[in-house]
Amino acid sequence: MSAENLPIRVLIIDDDEEDFFITSQYIKKIRGKEFVIDWCYRYKDAYDAILDRKYDIYFIDYYLGAKTGLDLMKEVLQNNCEQPLILLTGMGNQKIDLEAMQAGAFDYLVKLELNTEKVERCIRYSLERADSLKTLRSNERKFRSIFEKSKDAVFLTDQSLIFKDVNYISTTLLGYSREELLSLSLNHFFANPDQAAEINNLLKTEGEVEDVEVELFNRNKEKLQAILSLSMEMDAEDHLYVQGIIHDISNLKRAEKATLQAEKLGAANRLVRALAHEVRNPLNNINLSVEQLLQENIAETGNVYLDIISRNSRRINDLITELLLSSSMPPENLREKRSLQNILDDSISTIIDRITLKKVNWKVVYPNEPAYILADPLKLKIAFTNIIINAIEAMNENKGELNISVTSQNGHHLVSIKDNGSGISKETLPHLFEPYFTFKRNGLGLGLATTLNIIQSHKASIDVQTGIDQGSNFILKFDRA
Repeated sequence: MSAENLPIRVLIIDDDEEDFFITSQYIKKIRGKEFVIDWCYRYKDAYDAILDRKYDIYFIDYYLGAKTGLDLMKEVLQNNCEQPLILLTGMGNQKIDLEAMQAGAFDYLVKLELNTEKVERCIRYSLERADSLKTLRSNERKFRSIFEKSKDAVFLTDQSLIFKDVNYISTTLLGYSREELLSLSLNHFFANPDQAAEINNLLKTEGEVEDVEVELFNRNKEKLQAILSLSMEMDAEDHLYVQGIIHDISNLKRAEKATLQAEKLGAANRLVRALAHEVRNPLNNINLSVEQLLQENIAETGNVYLDIISRNSRRINDLITELLLSSSMPPENLREKRSLQNILDDSISTIIDRITLKKVNWKVVYPNEPAYILADPLKLKIAFTNIIINAIEAMNENKGELNISVTSQNGHHLVSIKDNGSGISKETLPHLFEPYFTFKRNGLGLGLATTLNIIQSHKASIDVQTGIDQGSNFILKFDRA
């Protein structure tokens, strides 16, 4: 039997059996429908029956002994009753009518005015409305579930981009509680104010912003790479609002960057090893020839030239060794538990003369507890020293401000080496860690390439925040030991 042909189950809740009989007769006279009608006269039994959802519709008398039908409605509605509740009363009363509707009654009927037509219309209207509400609630639960369980930040805002509703991922991504976000605007999180203005203008003129790559700052001022989509919508009351999605691609960007750097380093390392092999073979022949000639009795001027050849050969050999070292990964078995504070202090002590000669004001901020990591201290000292030297050389004499700090968060230790030097342009930044890329006249461009190699061998990451005439901040992120 289809749902349409099933009998409609009705429960009449009334402490007067005669009133129950009269109401049930009106229902039985309705044509075209079959009804199963039951009677309940106790408040507690009625409460249990409604929560058991045994019936399709309930007619509830206003007077039920010590309590009223309104009391019953309020109690069952607090327990998510979805079936239609109809309030019955002996006399018309506008106050009770209003109170019944506010309590959640689907309709209100006066017993003295009942007839079959009114009861039929009431049942039909209430069941149709109940079906519509049930569908709406089901859809609301379904879409709310999608909203909350989405792996992307999904949110609603007003036209000024002030948050009106957010899902759980929005709070974890941006670092604020739901209550805090509902007092903030999306504009608060843009890293670039110009981009924020551009997106606001595009939303106003086009009505949507589709898959735009943006940089956002979370509560901890960590930069997030994300894909942002916004669209202007209108609700049932013709009020405009904005719905949006933030797709976090920070990990993807970091992975792409690390892969690209690894590919560049790999290509450079292969080139270095090939060159070293090809250069050292003839270089060994030169050195052997020089040693042989020095043993023979030749003119004094000849010894001078041989000495020059020998010194420069050794210089070439040392240079090849340096190139090979820059392309090799530090062995993991040399790592030991060391504090970042100690390694940084050792790094600073080796270049304190440079800091003094350049008249740089410098400050170190450390946490009270040691920030332990697993490290090859000698290699890591080289990495820190390279960064600090570059910072010193980028600053003007007497005007330099060097700030070195160690902080801890989310299972990691962060090292920040910040200067107020000339900064690095956006065009140059992608090439910063490439081997042989340098601004120095006599530089080999191996310092930062070696630094990156060492940092990556420690399973750490490095990020650079910089801009022309804005100084540079090298942020290194290590796992806690």
